[in-house]
Amino acid sequence: MNKTAFLLCLLLCTTDAQAFRCGRQLVQEGDHKLDVLEKCGEPEWTDQRITVVASRLRHPYGALEYDQYEEIVIDEWVYNFGSRKFKQFLQFENGVLKKIKNLSYGR
Repeated sequence: MNKTAFLLCLLLCTTDAQAFRCGRQLVQEGDHKLDVLEKCGEPEWTDQRITVVASRLRHPYGALEYDQYEEIVIDEWVYNFGSRKFKQFLQFENGVLKKIKNLSYGR
């Protein structure tokens, strides 16, 4: 198999998407959830949770140590566009679209 065919196969086999279309509107990572609602309407399924991310900052000589905690609101949505298209799973962090994943075909 030549290099181009291999790369094409690799791209076609992946289930993560970076963008998809709602009608004529393009939804892509980095969009705000209000923009996605305007482009696609209400999702079929939603879930929301809050997670805490911790980070520790240290001075190189150990004189100062600081722990920082940040709450992140995670919204997960699923859009079902019918039996001829993949369902789309969207994950937002603090209102910004971070992940798009193709699921199985809709119904």
